[in-house]
Amino acid sequence: MKAVILCGGVGTRLREETEFRPKPLVEVGGRPILWHIMKTFAHYRLNQFVLCLGYRGNMIKEYFLNYEAMNNDFTIGLGHAQDIRYHGDHEERDFEVTLVDTGIDTMTGGRIKRIERYIDDDTFMVTYGDGVADVDIGRLLEFHRTHGKLATVTTVRPVSRFGLVHLDDDGLVRRFAEKPQTEGWVNAGFFVFNRRVFDYFDGGDSCVMEHEPLERLAADRQMVAYRHEGFFFAMDTYREYEVLNRIWNSGNAPWKVW
Repeated sequence: MKAVILCGGVGTRLREETEFRPKPLVEVGGRPILWHIMKTFAHYRLNQFVLCLGYRGNMIKEYFLNYEAMNNDFTIGLGHAQDIRYHGDHEERDFEVTLVDTGIDTMTGGRIKRIERYIDDDTFMVTYGDGVADVDIGRLLEFHRTHGKLATVTTVRPVSRFGLVHLDDDGLVRRFAEKPQTEGWVNAGFFVFNRRVFDYFDGGDSCVMEHEPLERLAADRQMVAYRHEGFFFAMDTYREYEVLNRIWNSGNAPWKVW
């Protein structure tokens, strides 16, 4: 089964880091956030990846082209083409990564449509290249199989940006909740799709996955929500970049399931 990761956005709200690199290569704990996402999938034995490239996609290609040299000791014979001997090994040796140029300005749905030819199984996964979670992907896939619909979207309860102050009628503060979880559910990515969903992605490069395709799937009663009660965090701003790095540096990153 392939895991498709959307890696093409510009990341304008994280301009401090994305001015010179694509957001999936912004580092958390010295490793690109893309690496963290892939390690999560690999923990559940999904190690075949399709990366939808766009903004500064050449840098992501270079990252993987140089992966062996940057993660191993090696001996090189200067002046001899291809005379490189790597010493040691790394845990990503079984990864298979397909890097696809899906266009600079292509929207999310258009990017998914462009990689259709690389999906050769009935089921595949899709997620965003900027969000980490401790989703139990094994349970998620089993949930998808049991309901029999074309699509599953992982949902989480969002955390409020502000602390909530609960008052009585006289203005006395009864309870203070610092940034609590709200009651609704939001899209966290980690989609599971049957390949028949490609029929819903028919809007060309301007197709936004979160608009017409998912709305049509919902209208056709072909999409079910998997409710994830655990950790999820998307890195949209510099502050969130700092938060993720603090969590990782604490040694207790919830998404580090490998």
